[in-house]
Amino acid sequence: MSGNEQAEQQKAKLDGNVEGEQYSIKIKGVAKRNGLTTFLCGVAALFLAIMLLAYLPNSLYLIGVLALSASIVTMLIGWFKVREPVHSIELTKTHILYHHRHGKWTLEWSNIQRVDVPKVSQGVEQIHLGMVGIKIKQYEPLLKSISPRLATNLLLEQRPLLLQNNQCVGGGCYSNTLIENDTYKTSEGKTIKGIPAMLANRMSKLRAGLGFDIFISVSELDRSSDEFVGLLRECLESVNRPPID
Repeated sequence: MSGNEQAEQQKAKLDGNVEGEQYSIKIKGVAKRNGLTTFLCGVAALFLAIMLLAYLPNSLYLIGVLALSASIVTMLIGWFKVREPVHSIELTKTHILYHHRHGKWTLEWSNIQRVDVPKVSQGVEQIHLGMVGIKIKQYEPLLKSISPRLATNLLLEQRPLLLQNNQCVGGGCYSNTLIENDTYKTSEGKTIKGIPAMLANRMSKLRAGLGFDIFISVSELDRSSDEFVGLLRECLESVNRPPID
């Protein structure tokens, strides 16, 4: 089944109700795939490496050490995959729900202004970033829905986006743009403090540079960034479409 056919089926599921039950579209990211299999392969490789260390001659001891190291790395990769949420994103009739191992956030469809794939300029070329950008209308509802732990994690994860925007692809030119103020005033004049305020200031910087406030990595999707943007736009259109009498 092609990505477009999958998106059409999922959108139809979101639009319809069966026996009064409201459906949602659940997205399982590629980062979650094969987590248990990878972990079990690492465990098996660990036992094999231990056997090699026990029976190989001293001249081949290094091979056993390398096998042991590879098995541990494989187990760690599998463990981190297993820790990821079963579904990274859930689309309902009213909102987007984003799941992360550090928490979650909720964004109402009515609070979304635009979705697209962010781009950065490199010379005369426009380079697509491997993520989906969402521009929102009001920060406060999103900030209320996000946990401090996830907000802190996003502040760390979004640093490369600031460096991209500052033409710092190599990552060696840190500046005061990475440090956020812990006070933020909303458009309604309300003052927010602490971690939510730092995230709001970070979103303001990213909007000024890249045109979006929230970013979802393609590794958290089950399709390409362009296909996911198309799905979100169709859902937005469906939600905003006036009911037929």
